[in-house]
Amino acid sequence: MKYIVAGHVAVTATEFVELALGTPLDLWLGVEGESEVERAARMDAARDILADCPELPDRVSRVAAEAIEAFAPELFNVIPLSRPVGRRERSRKGAAA
Repeated sequence: MKYIVAGHVAVTATEFVELALGTPLDLWLGVEGESEVERAARMDAARDILADCPELPDRVSRVAAEAIEAFAPELFNVIPLSRPVGRRERSRKGAAA
């Protein structure tokens, strides 16, 4: 199956994500063995990108959700748990009495 993002063919899952986000994953995740200076520079670049593109976190969330839906849809099959009565509910009942 071919994945085409913005006119580019993504060969790997990493390429697909990088093309969809418009930034390399290493910018956000770092690389093994990076120095403190390299980390600081990477974090500065990330802050600049987020300042210039405040909608990026929403785009990241959307890409992640679409990837999960496409490749692991069973992760969306959740069963809601019944909600136990917590301290807050008990304290309200006590205050009303």
